[in-house]
Amino acid sequence: MPVYNEKVMEHFMNPRNVGEIENPDGIGEVGNPVCGDMMTFYIKVDDNRLSDVKFKTFGCGAAIAVSSIVSEMAMGKTLEEVRKITPALVAQELEGLPKNKYHCSNLGAQALNKAINNYLKKQGKAGESKRRRKDEKE
Repeated sequence: MPVYNEKVMEHFMNPRNVGEIENPDGIGEVGNPVCGDMMTFYIKVDDNRLSDVKFKTFGCGAAIAVSSIVSEMAMGKTLEEVRKITPALVAQELEGLPKNKYHCSNLGAQALNKAINNYLKKQGKAGESKRRRKDEKE
């Protein structure tokens, strides 16, 4: 059984921003068929910033803690800033995850990015975001 640090346990026992947003601007859902974790993120966007972030997660303590910390990391940030939230940053913000639970940090970042992609698609800007990310890599 994995041993979780105090910060992971705090976010697992008292997760922040749990729930759904009524009429969200974007929804992102990811799952891991191996472990059974499922994360759904809901976002509201105002002036290119996330004004609200909520999540629903079915999974282990690490998955719930990751969802909680990702929602806190993203709140109030611009879409561009949120795109820079990586699995490594999530794990660092949680002060570490057991090696066999690190995949949960991937799920959190992926679900949030899917919510942003969903929002951009609704706005007709999906291709613009992909071009911007490609340009940033070059």
